[in-house]
Amino acid sequence: MKSVISIGNQDFVSIRKNNCFYIDKTDFIREWWDNQDSVTLITRPRRFGKTLNMSMVEYFFSVNHSEYSKYFEDLAIWKEEKFRKLQGTYPVISLSFADIKATTYESARRAVIRKLVKLYSTFEFVKSSKALNEKDRAYFDSVEKNMSDDAAAVAVNYLSDYLSRYYGKKVIILLDEYDTPLQESYIHGYWENLTAFIRSLFNSTFKTNPYMERGLLTGITRVSKESIFSDLNNLEVVTTTSEKYSGSFGFTEEEVFHALEENGLSDEKETVRCWYDGFSFGKRKDIYNPWSITKYLDTGEYGTYWADTSGNMLISNLIRRSPAKIKTEMEDLLNGGVICTELDEQVIFEQLGRKRGSIWSLMLASGYLKVDRYEMDNRTGKRQYDLKVTNHETMLMFEQMIEDWFTEEESAYGNFKDALLAGELDYMNQFMNQVALQTFRSFDTGGKPSEELEPERFYHGFVLGLIVDLAGKYRITSNRESGFGRYDVVMEPLKENLDAIVMEFKVQNTSKEKSLEQTVEHALHQIREKQYDTELLARGIAKERIRHYGFAFRGKEVLIGS
Repeated sequence: MKSVISIGNQDFVSIRKNNCFYIDKTDFIREWWDNQDSVTLITRPRRFGKTLNMSMVEYFFSVNHSEYSKYFEDLAIWKEEKFRKLQGTYPVISLSFADIKATTYESARRAVIRKLVKLYSTFEFVKSSKALNEKDRAYFDSVEKNMSDDAAAVAVNYLSDYLSRYYGKKVIILLDEYDTPLQESYIHGYWENLTAFIRSLFNSTFKTNPYMERGLLTGITRVSKESIFSDLNNLEVVTTTSEKYSGSFGFTEEEVFHALEENGLSDEKETVRCWYDGFSFGKRKDIYNPWSITKYLDTGEYGTYWADTSGNMLISNLIRRSPAKIKTEMEDLLNGGVICTELDEQVIFEQLGRKRGSIWSLMLASGYLKVDRYEMDNRTGKRQYDLKVTNHETMLMFEQMIEDWFTEEESAYGNFKDALLAGELDYMNQFMNQVALQTFRSFDTGGKPSEELEPERFYHGFVLGLIVDLAGKYRITSNRESGFGRYDVVMEPLKENLDAIVMEFKVQNTSKEKSLEQTVEHALHQIREKQYDTELLARGIAKERIRHYGFAFRGKEVLIGS
């Protein structure tokens, strides 16, 4: 029987009770429990079933949910008697930081404390029990919105003590989306303050907590050990390149194809694969995006469902303000190519704007890129990874992200693009100076680039914009000669009614060129010298349909000639 598709429902019992669409992931419980790791951190992209799995774990183990055993009875975990006896036998402390998206440190701190206050209110019945003494009750009452940082840091530790005394058993601690407030703190500039607060909380909760049986954390990124996990030697970290739990988050191809058949969509398998497949966890390559699959099953229409959910701001800001090397690699990715890099899966947020591998590692962890292949250096043990855009949906997300870079100057940029295609040189000059001025500012990295680097920064963002906006009309290639003050773009038409366009970008050399007009002439000379026409003519493009433009830069001023 076709199940009801419940969009956004992340409560395990609610889904099971109402016979909603559900793919059995309860074997994760067995694998996690049998591994016997003290504290486990699992990173997966957003909307990949982390919260639903945490709900499943809570309902399975919690002594307060023992009556829900019936919702596990026809699932994989119920096959072993050992686990049937485990259901509903542990006190469970469950927290989620998923909605802590504050713009200031004080707001984030207050949000965490509100979570702790609510957690204590859930176990209010313990306060009046004989398991607690008057001193314990006094602390219990001190957990309120105005509590100190020191009191907040030990709140989960103390509650673990109270619950273990009350139930006569150590507790299981679950923390979902642990890194959401940390990402927000990086974006909004209060990283150092929040990490100090979170580090103290985590140390007390997961390290110096003798009342904890197991700890389980989920998130998108593996925040560096130095930042918040410096004291946690007992932490088992499972990332997207790890083999553990590789089939527990996201849908496998077998699971997706079965769901398509159940919903009368068998003919759509190849298209669904193109749009939503491509994620890889460990050696498993056939992982599908569960959010998009669920939305597709509900609507029967293809769309950028996962890409349209929140969470792209950090990636967008990093690429937008990244150095030229990152933007040139983005060109390769947008053109369907691969980039080769080492990865550091411990995301050091302080280095994101400076360290090339950190950006790509974050994008892999976030699901925007996938591992195509890797090689290991036998001498050093280091791995070189080939990364590419995950799938069609993710490619569309990148294209939209780059289009959004130009929304502030959309009128000028759009007008320039139209003038370029129409060959209207006067309008090209008018609008390009507006675009350049605004784009230099919006791509600002906070430093003070030289006269030579200003145009280079603009150039790389400009090329990415052209690749996105003119896809389907032109094949766009660029040759980057960074350090020489020259960069060029070749636009090869994909339709017979369009002209080929060659653009040479050149920074004025004031010792040799007295005017921008002279720089334009030198740029046009470079086009002729490099003989781009020969290659275009060989592709069947008539000579009269090949246009040349020289772009001369002096600071933020641009002159175009042909």
